[in-house]
Amino acid sequence: MPVGFSKKFKIAVGYPPIETDKGVPLLSQNRQFQFFNAKTYIYPMVPAYAASMAKQRGYDVVWLDGIAEEWTYAQWLAKLAEEKPDMLMVETKSPVVKQHWAVINDLKEKFPNMLLVWVGDHVTYVPKEIMENSKLDYAITGGDYDFMLSDLADSITKGVTLVGGIWGRKGDNRVKLSEFVKYEKSDITGEIDAYWVSGPLKQTHNLDELPFVARDLTRWELYAYANGNYKYTPATYMYSGKDCWWNRCTFCVWDHTINPMGTYRRFSPERLFAEVKHVVDNYGVREIFDDAGTLFVGPPLKKFCNLLIESGYNKKVVMGCNMRLNALTQEYYDLMGEANFRFILYGMESGNQETLDRLDKGLKVHQIEEGVRMAKRAGLEPHLTIMLGYPWETEEMAKNTIAVAKRCFQKGYVDTMQATIVIPYPGTPLYKD
Repeated sequence: MPVGFSKKFKIAVGYPPIETDKGVPLLSQNRQFQFFNAKTYIYPMVPAYAASMAKQRGYDVVWLDGIAEEWTYAQWLAKLAEEKPDMLMVETKSPVVKQHWAVINDLKEKFPNMLLVWVGDHVTYVPKEIMENSKLDYAITGGDYDFMLSDLADSITKGVTLVGGIWGRKGDNRVKLSEFVKYEKSDITGEIDAYWVSGPLKQTHNLDELPFVARDLTRWELYAYANGNYKYTPATYMYSGKDCWWNRCTFCVWDHTINPMGTYRRFSPERLFAEVKHVVDNYGVREIFDDAGTLFVGPPLKKFCNLLIESGYNKKVVMGCNMRLNALTQEYYDLMGEANFRFILYGMESGNQETLDRLDKGLKVHQIEEGVRMAKRAGLEPHLTIMLGYPWETEEMAKNTIAVAKRCFQKGYVDTMQATIVIPYPGTPLYKD
């Protein structure tokens, strides 16, 4: 155990509260930060896997989601003071990152010996920014921080050479750096070698090696009821892959930062089914939503559905997922219906071909109605998401998107829909446009 850590190393994973009168802040496991009027809490799967992996590797772990717990900032600080973690990991996003800089500096003042680790899409896009503007100890880039958090702890506590993709500060002798380390200059002070980068980021982990999410540790019941994706409760989330096998949409910040093209990986159908069985048997879960950007298709989907059907678990639990409108045939939809899939969420985004092409959706307008019609015929409950306010669209184009969605409703092919205003995120091609 290194100097300063005489007890078992404790890791906290969580979110500082966001005290606001705008609504419930959706930060965790959300591709776009939003405020919801209705109480909604999304189970953050990758942070939950990070906590679960750390526990499996022998660390003490505590879960401190101040948003889902509905704590004040003072209450969250009190929990940190009570738990006394050696390390805290927090996920951030562009709309709240400046607020998090202030949180980091406040935490460093109140808990100077606690190591602070921040992760997420914004950190991945501009890791130097958060190092320059706060007293952060480490920034983990990429979407594999479920593995890399424990790798960082292993380097600190066991002297293991640190994996690539992590940023730290000059003079940090807590970790063991490899020969692939490189150094970065501070753009604010001009100091040479102010920060180190532990080496090239490699996102090649085998997801089947992740432990099941430690649901009790990560307070699963906080996220089991207040969520519009659920019809039957208690319900929970799964995360079958990182993140979307299409991986091209120009507006998706996860596709262009934490899970860029070429890094898509998924659970095997058998591994996913094993965790489904685990939560049904041990927690009485009635519905599961798989929050991968797009659920796997083809033979893996067929295998997963057949596992549900042949085991009889299609009679015990209802499934939901994200899907592409042109990814499946009627045969696959029928199989999903038999496997007891219910809620199926589609990113329609626009009813205009020009916009779909500019977004690199790989979708034709006519396929929108075809997709939801097949899903509805199989007994599923389709949900469309659209966005309005693309900078190149006219008012007529926006009205056309609404008309396409409305037509699907009128024909009985769609059950629900959500509409948002386009918000380009730093790191995406849409933002650069």
